[in-house]
Amino acid sequence: MAQSVFIDIGLPVSLFIIMIGMGLGLTVKDFVKEAHHPRAAIAGSVGQLLVLPALGFLVAWALGLSPAIAVGLVILAACPGGATSNVITYLARGNVALSIVVTAVASIATIMTLPLLVNQALSWQLGRSANVTMPVVDTIVMLVVIVLLPTGIGMLIRAKAPIFAVRSEKKFNAFGAVVLLSLIVIISYGLRDQLLGLLIQAGPACILLNILGIGAGLGIARIVGVAKPDQLAIAVELGIKNSTIGILVATTILGSQEMAIPSMVYGLTMYVFGAGLVAFGRSTISAKIVSVGNVHS
Repeated sequence: MAQSVFIDIGLPVSLFIIMIGMGLGLTVKDFVKEAHHPRAAIAGSVGQLLVLPALGFLVAWALGLSPAIAVGLVILAACPGGATSNVITYLARGNVALSIVVTAVASIATIMTLPLLVNQALSWQLGRSANVTMPVVDTIVMLVVIVLLPTGIGMLIRAKAPIFAVRSEKKFNAFGAVVLLSLIVIISYGLRDQLLGLLIQAGPACILLNILGIGAGLGIARIVGVAKPDQLAIAVELGIKNSTIGILVATTILGSQEMAIPSMVYGLTMYVFGAGLVAFGRSTISAKIVSVGNVHS
């Protein structure tokens, strides 16, 4: 009972709070800055919204995943980045403003794209005869309330009380990490009898998707010819996902803890790859470049 209450009520409320924290890091200046040099932001957004979901379908097909894990992987791939990707970009000496803008754009666009992609995955894996679909309108409304509205509240707080926002942002990020860890523990306990088998299925798929996402981010960024800090920011955005949204969609909207397994596993493994990106960025990007404002090419 307590587990159900936490997932059904606590998770949406927690995600609302987490998204306020993301909004605290957003300013209008971030959007204005990237609007003057939109190439990197467009590349990152296209990667997030089109390339990564395509990779999710590809990995699920190539590895022959079970239907629940395959749909869960697509759910994860269709999710935007989050505040964690912004923090890792900062630590790796990437373009933080670009990371924030791509996260924000993807979070807004995901409200429309995620239901469509997930329904496509459900139809592919379960067939139309199974009559299992994600309610598009209800999902859009939920994501607007849980993602878009709190992000706007966070931005408003940042505009009206910038000192408070800066001081509070780290606390919101820490809260998000605690929520994700709590979800992983709760779902693991609920699926304890079949957890090992699910992890064996989902683990390699999540690691492969993580590697492909980072590689695709670097590849796309280099193809469009942006500066190294921008390349790193885009790679981080495609490699670090908002796993909490994936867990919300799987458990609350679709009512499947099995479909939440990829988001749960990815929520842990992505930090390993994030640490690698930080090491890579700090070894290849001079601190002087960061200090003068992440110049665009």
